[in-house]
Amino acid sequence: MRKLLPLIGTPSGSHPGGRSAMTCRFRCGDACFHEVPNTSSNEYVGDVIAGALSRRSMMRAAAVVTVAAAGAGAAGVAAAPGAQAAPAARGGHQDKPKGARGLRFTPVAPNTADAVTVPEGYGQNVVIRWGEPILRGAPAFDPEKQSAKAQAGQFGYNCDFLALLPLRGERDRQLLVANHEYTDEILMFRDYDPANPTREQVETAWAAHGLSVVAVEEEKRTGKLTPVTRHQLNRRLTATSEFRLTGPAAGSDLVKTSADPSGTKVLGTLNNCAGGTTPWGTTLHGEENFNQYFANGSSATDKRYGIGTGATERKWERFDKRFDLAQEPNEAHRFGYVVELDPYDPDSVPRKHTALGRFKHEGATVRLTHDGRPVVYSGDDERFDYFYKFVGSKRMRHGNSRWAREHNLSLLDEGTLYVAKLTGDSPAIEIDGTGKLPQDGEFDGSGRWIPLATATADGAVSHVEGMTAEEVFVFTRLAGDKVGATKMDRPEDIEPNPVTGKVYLALTNNSNRGKAGYAAADEANPRNANKHGHVLELTERWNRPESETFAWSLFLVAGDPEDPATYFAGFPKDAVSPISCPDNVAFDDHGNLWISTDGSALGSHDGLFGVATRGDRRGELKQFLTVPIGAETCGPIIQDRRVVVAVQHPGEEDGASVDQPASTWPDGPGTYVRPAVVAVWRADGRDIGV
Repeated sequence: MRKLLPLIGTPSGSHPGGRSAMTCRFRCGDACFHEVPNTSSNEYVGDVIAGALSRRSMMRAAAVVTVAAAGAGAAGVAAAPGAQAAPAARGGHQDKPKGARGLRFTPVAPNTADAVTVPEGYGQNVVIRWGEPILRGAPAFDPEKQSAKAQAGQFGYNCDFLALLPLRGERDRQLLVANHEYTDEILMFRDYDPANPTREQVETAWAAHGLSVVAVEEEKRTGKLTPVTRHQLNRRLTATSEFRLTGPAAGSDLVKTSADPSGTKVLGTLNNCAGGTTPWGTTLHGEENFNQYFANGSSATDKRYGIGTGATERKWERFDKRFDLAQEPNEAHRFGYVVELDPYDPDSVPRKHTALGRFKHEGATVRLTHDGRPVVYSGDDERFDYFYKFVGSKRMRHGNSRWAREHNLSLLDEGTLYVAKLTGDSPAIEIDGTGKLPQDGEFDGSGRWIPLATATADGAVSHVEGMTAEEVFVFTRLAGDKVGATKMDRPEDIEPNPVTGKVYLALTNNSNRGKAGYAAADEANPRNANKHGHVLELTERWNRPESETFAWSLFLVAGDPEDPATYFAGFPKDAVSPISCPDNVAFDDHGNLWISTDGSALGSHDGLFGVATRGDRRGELKQFLTVPIGAETCGPIIQDRRVVVAVQHPGEEDGASVDQPASTWPDGPGTYVRPAVVAVWRADGRDIGV
């Protein structure tokens, strides 16, 4: 039995979902154990739920072929890490698995193996690990001799969002861009003392945050990816790299500091979670739980953003005064934005777009209006907070000329920022908190996008009474409070379907739903105590992303399919995989939604799932892979012949340390557990799931 480490600042009690106390402690600063920052009286939306098949599902049930997955028992922990192919959850191997096009694979059974487990007939490789050198002059990874200088040239820690971009003129190569959300110093350093970190440890952690850009080479025969070290486009951005504030709040008194009286130059990016790619060839990176890095918050706005009044977990304020808000009260106002990176220009300064608002951005995904203007969706990953949309006013220019690229890099600085408000269409008396369907047989309703502020080349205008435009863009949560936005259960990734145009929002969980002092059930969240999360489906009016109204409906309510409160878009529940805590989402070219999970509360490991969004198999959900002990599945990329995921925080279990590891993935006993990127492909070389 492992000796438990003291959990500094961690209240006693169970943690949300299946997440360990260590993960809560280092990734988000125990956000779920702190007072909920949103104390407004706004309407609340949480787990949209249903306990019976819709009328439509009954009509198509006869056409369904049962798929293996539901009700499978957990596998034992593997003796050693490595690649594993999954046994069929039911009925053994199927030569030709059934399913929607793109999802024709034998589902992986729920398990607790210390490995990445993939379907039968699929292969995998570790693409790149924490600490592998990617820049010229960077040394090989030596976990016993880590330094900030070495880490600044090596792949960062805890990879999250991933993008694969084309490399023109370089055959069989792509450009991998990765977020590095946070560091877990207990698993990074053998003799780490949480009460007294050394300067070298702190500066190494600064260098392990941020972004990585690294060229990768693909092996056509297998789908394997390997890094191209020292490529001219390889790059590291860290917590001390230069970033530029742009848009309506840049230069405001709210973002000026003693080190930056201009209010435009920021050192570093922190807690980059999910993100997105743009049609003009850049990547977007959401700064999420930035609040945990700042000590000694004192203002009401600090409290609304979850910034504590005392010391931080990592004690960075001891080594740089910008992390001490008693000395630099505006420094935190310079984090919580969407960062835009031009990965094709290694000398460019990434931008923090203030026009997209300041909150805990889980990510940022882009689609274009019919006339070429960008629309960006983003969720604020906090219990009882909101989700947002930005509609740009400038049109994208095509081509790769310097003129076109410079213009497109300014697209997210001008436009209108909106927040969502949802309304149900059934009488409140029919919503009793049990998940029982209302009389019309569905949980659904309408919604509208409420404008908060508009930024133009000549200035910005607030649409929120009592707040200036600069205040709206810097204190966006307060603006949402004032206009009566709908409270959500940790709105995470939100992404439009490239085939249908419908928009899907993952809400991970919120076990406080319906508790004393919190909002009761309503039509959009009719189940009390939401520990498994759900997915909402939104249809913008006329299917135009710039519309200010939309329809919403329940698409998926996570949990054990045997639980009557779960729902899979009306698909028979004895033919789906169990899923808990949806987080990041992505789409394949067939319009299937792929969902990665974070903190499964079903007793099995997190994984990646594919679900059909249309046709007779709409709602058919199948597990594609699972990740090792303590890990979270992040950053899914779904290509025709390859799936790529980030395996984040493997081995992050309570009581774990370098000397007492909970996981030995990916390199086996006697090595440090290391977050890494994994590629998966079909062994026969054909497209995924066809």
